[in-house]
Amino acid sequence: MPESTAQQRTTAQQRTTVTSPAVPVRTQATAGQAIAGPDGYPRRWLMLPVILIAMFMAGFDIWAVNVAAPSLQHDLHVSDAALQLIVGGYAFMYASGMVTGGRLGDLFGYKRLFLIGVVTFALASLACGLAPSSGLLVAFRLVQGLTGAMMVPQVVALITASFPARERSRALGWYGATMGLGFVSGQILGGGLIQANILGLSWRAVFLVNVPVGILALIVGAVVVPAARGQRRPRLDPLGAIGVSGSVALALVPLTLGRDEGWPVWTWVALAAALPALAGTIAWERRLTRRGGEPLLNMALFRDRAFSAGLLVNFAALFFFGSFMFVLTLLLQSGLGLSPLHAGIVNLPLALTFIAMTLTGPKLAARLGPRSITVGATLATLGAVVLALTALHAGGHLTGWDTAPGTALIGLGQGLMVPSLMGAVLSHVRPEQAGAAAGVLTTTQQFAIASGVAVVGAVFYQVIGGTPSRASFVSGLTVVAWVDAAILVLAAALTFLLPRRAA
Repeated sequence: MPESTAQQRTTAQQRTTVTSPAVPVRTQATAGQAIAGPDGYPRRWLMLPVILIAMFMAGFDIWAVNVAAPSLQHDLHVSDAALQLIVGGYAFMYASGMVTGGRLGDLFGYKRLFLIGVVTFALASLACGLAPSSGLLVAFRLVQGLTGAMMVPQVVALITASFPARERSRALGWYGATMGLGFVSGQILGGGLIQANILGLSWRAVFLVNVPVGILALIVGAVVVPAARGQRRPRLDPLGAIGVSGSVALALVPLTLGRDEGWPVWTWVALAAALPALAGTIAWERRLTRRGGEPLLNMALFRDRAFSAGLLVNFAALFFFGSFMFVLTLLLQSGLGLSPLHAGIVNLPLALTFIAMTLTGPKLAARLGPRSITVGATLATLGAVVLALTALHAGGHLTGWDTAPGTALIGLGQGLMVPSLMGAVLSHVRPEQAGAAAGVLTTTQQFAIASGVAVVGAVFYQVIGGTPSRASFVSGLTVVAWVDAAILVLAAALTFLLPRRAA
């Protein structure tokens, strides 16, 4: 399809029609214009906290289940592989459905998909909280990830549709703050819920708390969220969605299950098939583009160096962070014997430095441009090295607070690096491609978390062996910290592929 036609098609996708409960007249707007007139949707500031609940619930469940991991192993006798699926499988399914979830919002309406997502996410959380076995918990957790992928893409769409341009950055700032709040509360509130053992629920409370929150979001959202949808109905790309998800699954599933299963033949066959499957998917996406279709992956995006290099740095950063948090939680609770609440409190230096840097980092990023990402990766690398040396020196006498200097540096680095990466990846993307680019970016980040848990988690379990002890857990942390430091060095090197200044 000629480039001009492709741009017209994509631009048409971004035209939005909104019906406000308070303003029944339908008003159209192109990207960058307010939808319900120049002042935006009248109830937009009432709507914002309701839709941000979606971001909070989805983010909370990623990190709170990390804290709950040792309790799950104790109560349900969850195997190491099943635990990796419970933690990483959610991120995998969440990533698999993000782009398709966004397109379904364009097709059927953002409000409708948001409310359906809230209901199904709450029901999946209820099923997880009531799961009687590890197998069912894994299955329900995968479903929960898919329902999150239906719910979360509508949040950005509704913010973009409801807020005038002058207020949109402020609203998106609250979106970013909610992501950080989900991380902090997942570590601390999640530990508190498990420690309180309300009604004897233990780890189940981490999932069940989403049910009343979801009911409240559904009731209020039905009143204050506007009915918005894309003016043009996009076409779905089911083969692309299956191909991308299947290719990654062919790599992640054997890496997750292989050690426990004794590396049977099927694990090697799956690993060998992963790259050919991905190559076939990319070929299909290119063919669909040439035929004038709407591929899941907009291959034109990858011709921009800032976008492609930024995705690689994003993958490395989130691969590190997902794996690090998984291993740190197991060390603090299973290795050092800390309670879930105590483990959450020990994570405070990391959480507070992460939040502090996300609030103050934009000023540094404005001065240094993409090189602020290099600084962030360097700080995080230094933190991983400090943690490795601390664990190596302390050995079996390591305490939770001994990890604080290293984790605080990691929080500083990640807090500076991750938000800056968002702007670096999207800096050279044309406005009509912004939605597709954001979808690819979010999907990459979630796949990175799932991959980190699977790959580095396998290394960690290999080091601690079949009869884990306090000393073996510390040895596992030492090895993982060095592996993560190497990954962060690679991330820092990749930042030099980014343009020196954002466009």
